[in-house]
Amino acid sequence: MRQDGPLLGADDPQPVRVHGRAGLSPFVLVSDHAGRAVPARLGDLGVPAPDWERHIAWDIGMAGMGRLLAERLETILVEQVYSRLVIDCNRAPGHPTSIVRASDGTLVPGNAALDAAAETERVERIFRPYHDRITEELDARLAQGQPTVLVSLHSFTPEMDNMARPWHAGILHNHGPRFGLILKDLLDREPGLLVGDNEPYALTDTSDFTVPFHGERRDLPHVELEIRQDLVADAAGQREWADRLARLLPLAWARYTA
Repeated sequence: MRQDGPLLGADDPQPVRVHGRAGLSPFVLVSDHAGRAVPARLGDLGVPAPDWERHIAWDIGMAGMGRLLAERLETILVEQVYSRLVIDCNRAPGHPTSIVRASDGTLVPGNAALDAAAETERVERIFRPYHDRITEELDARLAQGQPTVLVSLHSFTPEMDNMARPWHAGILHNHGPRFGLILKDLLDREPGLLVGDNEPYALTDTSDFTVPFHGERRDLPHVELEIRQDLVADAAGQREWADRLARLLPLAWARYTA
């Protein structure tokens, strides 16, 4: 766990990756936990190699599914490249789980003794560029008078705390839930799907950052979508869900604007 020098070196990736292209689609896709990179300066944060495959490091399946969905919708996907174990880009800076010291039973020694300056550096070099890029995209669309729906992509574990999570997907909402509930109704009509309403998580003013900051604050139609990880862990599942959402999101938009 090296901790000397600037956080991001010359060989480290930039924190934001954009896939697809901005077109006439109303949808802007964002993925807070798509990546699991770690700055070389931080080593492996003291986390054992098997744990980097787990949900604690990233949202399994969202990078592959999100990129396919961006292609099908002819829109862009803004991805965070770095692991949520470095900093969680769906938490406000200073939130207790912004930089975790332990996650689902796994200690993160590289985060154990961070001072305020080290935490601020992660915010400034990783968190802020990601959200600045989303802001830039939304500002450009607003300036062009282009309708915008913010779609935040996440995945969740089939089990947590020894309790099974039966939902295939979940729609999270708080203020301005209308678009999300329309999408939930469409998903409910899909054969064999069990769709959670603010399950397995609830969207609140403090538990999340991306949707409250970029969606609710701007009064944009939005949805935070959770998909169970075993359903998108492989390429076939990612294609299935990208195809489904590419079909249903435009239907939800049509109903929303009718």
